Amino acid sequence: MDKRINYRAVIDTETCPLDKECEEVTPQNMLVYDFGWCIVDKRGNIYRKKSYVVIDTFLGYKNLMKSAYYSNKIPLYWADIKKGKRKLATFSAIRREFLNDLKEYSVNEVYAHNMRFDYNALNNTLRYLTKSKYRFFFPYELKICDTLKMSRDVILKMPTYQRFCKENNYLTKRGQPQATAEVLYRYISGNNTFDESHTGLEDAEIETQILAYCYKQHKKMRKLLYEKA
Repeated sequence: MDKRINYRAVIDTETCPLDKECEEVTPQNMLVYDFGWCIVDKRGNIYRKKSYVVIDTFLGYKNLMKSAYYSNKIPLYWADIKKGKRKLATFSAIRREFLNDLKEYSVNEVYAHNMRFDYNALNNTLRYLTKSKYRFFFPYELKICDTLKMSRDVILKMPTYQRFCKENNYLTKRGQPQATAEVLYRYISGNNTFDESHTGLEDAEIETQILAYCYKQHKKMRKLLYEKA
């Protein structure tokens, strides 16, 4: 390990709803069943990556898993677990493994695309499974960062990205360029047929490239989850 490198972590979660009747997608109504992470540098190099399926949710709440937006991927998860591509573990064991990786690489910044969702979904899962004995997934001293904020301050302001979105109709209802990880990665990679996996580790890998692209531009940008303009 090169101690001169300022290592970061990029995470992604997949979730299922606690209240299946609730139509609004809010992290406070979600349980995490898939958690993936990468240990990276700001150039996008990946030094370690891991993929875990949360046994508490995936097996413990099978009825809720049927309501997951990507429930059609359940057979894929079983196939990946069988191949050793993903590991099945309890949420508490996964958290310990994640925090151990952060400690080993001296990570003090954790990123996700739309981190507000992942941050609150992880907290909600921890509180639900421990009956609020433990309430916060991330240690207090960590800097919680959002590549969505970074992208809005850097990539969405680029005329080439604005033109890319207009030409491909990647626009919001208000006619603004979309800021989804899928569309951003299509632009960055030049692969306009790319489809986001919507599995934890694979999505964390493309979000790593979004992080790297933003840093590469050397522009002023916000990155902290609760950082104001």
